[in-house]
Amino acid sequence: MSALTPIALNTDLSEKIAAQLNLLLSNYQIFYQNTRGFHWNITGEKFFELHLKFEELYTDSLLKVDEIAERILTLGYTPLHTYTDYLSKSVIKETQNVTEGRVAIENILNALHSLLKIEREILSLSDEANDEGTNALMSDYIRLQEKWVWMYTAWLK
Repeated sequence: MSALTPIALNTDLSEKIAAQLNLLLSNYQIFYQNTRGFHWNITGEKFFELHLKFEELYTDSLLKVDEIAERILTLGYTPLHTYTDYLSKSVIKETQNVTEGRVAIENILNALHSLLKIEREILSLSDEANDEGTNALMSDYIRLQEKWVWMYTAWLK
């Protein structure tokens, strides 16, 4: 019989899930900072609309960062917590000096696609491990982000 974590999950699978959650955490930290930058630096006729939407995104990301880190701890592992780690692991790259709405939205859509890919991989792993806690978290994230992809794509048209 394989070893179990304190919450009665397979240790080997939990370690893989925690590693993927750390990857997701890294991506969310960079996404958070990018959307903060968009919020601060956006200009133009859509300023008021986008300023609020970007605040919605970074506020959501801030909550998710905490939830992901706490899930890693619940699984019995250590969440990454330095920007050096985040930058080296993240698929989402830093953006600088984006002031134009279309460029910011395109960047957000690319980031959401990256996040969705990682979340779906975690969902598959957590399903295999019977890890309902992680599974529920990923399902919630995916549902909201799919809606955002639809909405931001519609904005670009």
